[in-house]
Amino acid sequence: MSDTRKRQKLMGEIVSDKMDKTVVVKVTKKVPHPVYGKYVKRSKKYLAHLGSVDAKAGNIVEISAIPPKSKNKRWQVSKVLR
Repeated sequence: MSDTRKRQKLMGEIVSDKMDKTVVVKVTKKVPHPVYGKYVKRSKKYLAHLGSVDAKAGNIVEISAIPPKSKNKRWQVSKVLR
């Protein structure tokens, strides 16, 4: 078994960058409706730590799971995609 772990990664849009070293990332995914089967959009917001990455509101970013930094912050912006 290798020492490196695969971290969970999500892709989303930064909706707020008003906090210091923290951004709010909205992750949207399409899931099938339980009865009708039509795909519907479901979104969730995550607080993510901005390390040395420079990102602004509106950017599409990739976030990865990290050990908890604060009460709600368990993600870190790994790279800016757009």
